[in-house]
Amino acid sequence: MVKLIGMKPNPKIVPLGKNRPEHENLRRPLAIWLAGRIGFAAYTAMAERLAWEVSEPNARPPTLVLCEFAPSITIGRLGMRSDIDFSDEELRLQGLEVRYVGRGGGTVLHGPGQVCVAFFSTLEDLGFGRYDVGHFLERFEAGLEDAVRSLRCGSTRDSQGHGIFGRTGLLAAVGITVRRGVVCHGAFVNVQPALELFHRVQTATVASAGGSRTMSSLEADLQRKVRLQDARSALVQHLSEAFAFPRTHIQAGFPLPIRETSLSQTEHISRVG
Repeated sequence: MVKLIGMKPNPKIVPLGKNRPEHENLRRPLAIWLAGRIGFAAYTAMAERLAWEVSEPNARPPTLVLCEFAPSITIGRLGMRSDIDFSDEELRLQGLEVRYVGRGGGTVLHGPGQVCVAFFSTLEDLGFGRYDVGHFLERFEAGLEDAVRSLRCGSTRDSQGHGIFGRTGLLAAVGITVRRGVVCHGAFVNVQPALELFHRVQTATVASAGGSRTMSSLEADLQRKVRLQDARSALVQHLSEAFAFPRTHIQAGFPLPIRETSLSQTEHISRVG
């Protein structure tokens, strides 16, 4: 079981650049894109392109995209069809397409009121070794947790699985991909979605303190309204701090032209989380 630890702050994480030679602190900025809604096929095409571009020397810098998935359900490496308590007919009536995807994590329902946090970078650009996925996940989840806490919402993590839990259930589902030293994808943070459908999808790989594996939301935990823009601002600030970026460049829109078309190729990757 997860034990909630209230509003106590996290132990401080030592910045990546601390006690390093000055030239090692001259890191590239984090490019942040505040985007809108995107279909899954278009998102996957964009993610493939961004993963390739950040892997090129002196090309695209580490990139963080905050967006919203069109209503759908994705199943990661740790998920399965039985996590979804909908018949095929119910899924059709709800307009929910189900996709098996190339990321870690479990089964996630997507829709309005949820923020997709998509991170693209080489591990070396973040100050880690090429295969140091564990430390990346530790900092990434610490940034998510700090963002949730900054909105005055109690949260905790569990050593048996990834994600950020609140009093009422899973608040942020985590699922990343790593290939050739490049990390991509990230997390889904429930801010203010209608929860009726979420209660029929098992997302967490471990149960929360109440025994639930379904997603809840920041609003349900706090019992008050939470603005999406406040959640996005908190995520930008605390993820930047978690990876000790000296500068950030914030822009509106998507980093690449978006085409809502189907993919003709399948993603082949190693999946983590």
